[in-house]
Amino acid sequence: MATTDLDTLERDLLSQVAAASDEAALETVRVAALGKKGSVSELLKTLGAMTPDERKARGPLINGLRDRVQGALAGRREALAEAALEVRLAAERVDVTLPVREAPDARGRIHPISQVMEEITAIFADMGFSVAEGPDIETDDLNFTALNFPPGHPAREMHDTFFLAPDAQGKRKVLRTHTSPVQIRTMRAKAPPIRVIIPGRTYRHDSDQTHTPMFHQCEGLVIDKAANIANLKWVLEEFCRAFFEVEAVKMRFRPSFFPFTEPSAEVDIQCARKGGEIRFGEGTDWLEILGCGMVHPNVLRNCGLDPDEVQGFAFGVGLDRIAMLKYGMPDLRPFFEADVRWLDHYGFRPLDVPSLVAGLTP
Repeated sequence: MATTDLDTLERDLLSQVAAASDEAALETVRVAALGKKGSVSELLKTLGAMTPDERKARGPLINGLRDRVQGALAGRREALAEAALEVRLAAERVDVTLPVREAPDARGRIHPISQVMEEITAIFADMGFSVAEGPDIETDDLNFTALNFPPGHPAREMHDTFFLAPDAQGKRKVLRTHTSPVQIRTMRAKAPPIRVIIPGRTYRHDSDQTHTPMFHQCEGLVIDKAANIANLKWVLEEFCRAFFEVEAVKMRFRPSFFPFTEPSAEVDIQCARKGGEIRFGEGTDWLEILGCGMVHPNVLRNCGLDPDEVQGFAFGVGLDRIAMLKYGMPDLRPFFEADVRWLDHYGFRPLDVPSLVAGLTP
């Protein structure tokens, strides 16, 4: 084969190598050139039949062709491998700035109301309170009469209270309008001293942005021989300071009326309204937060206790309301809509248990 023919063969082979689009096509070119019966291999076989002078002249040309084709094949193979890697990296790219996906067993969230209940329980447990509970359906006596609600009180009307159909004795039970019936149950079942909190569901005819027919309350009750308003004030200040996680709070007690306490008061807490937020422990504004008072002597008598021997105080706070205030929730209704997206945003991780030591808020 003349030198020009070798040059033509080389150009043709190198062109095929460069045009190979994948490993399979490149292997086809390699076999056609360097395989057992490849074009370059056939030229190498002719060297054995040549004279020494011919071999000396033609050998370097044919071997050079083989080496250049092998080099081109190796270079193209490397280029194809790099291109395949780039395609794979593009397809499997991971954005390391994104948050790590949680495992399925870690995706659950604690509802804000449950979280707030746990926070309140942790605070009052530190002050020596225990938790008392009672049924959602109550008798008229426990929900009204024993709590000193007189006949004709608005809370006894259908537009304020959910009444059930009369039973066989003609008595109507109610969906409790507050958790106060549990106070009566506790005082009738346990001798003083008593120190309990009572979180739970309550029901009233009411529905708007900040009210729902079912809502949550937490009441507190202390009964002993020396309980007084000063004790009540200290307990509420400690609760607000711990719950809202501020160094100190100012509280304002305004005279009010509740049938089951005397004297009674509404409690305002110092706050500042800035940029659509409410911040506690600072500012010059006030926000009503709860109601309280000394347990009415009639309530003590209705529970078999002598008001000349023991006295006590009680307080009540809306859990939904303080959850909205603490965690910046503008509307109460989503609390009960079971929207997983809302719960993912406002909910809490199951293992983030509130603690006064580690902190109430995760």
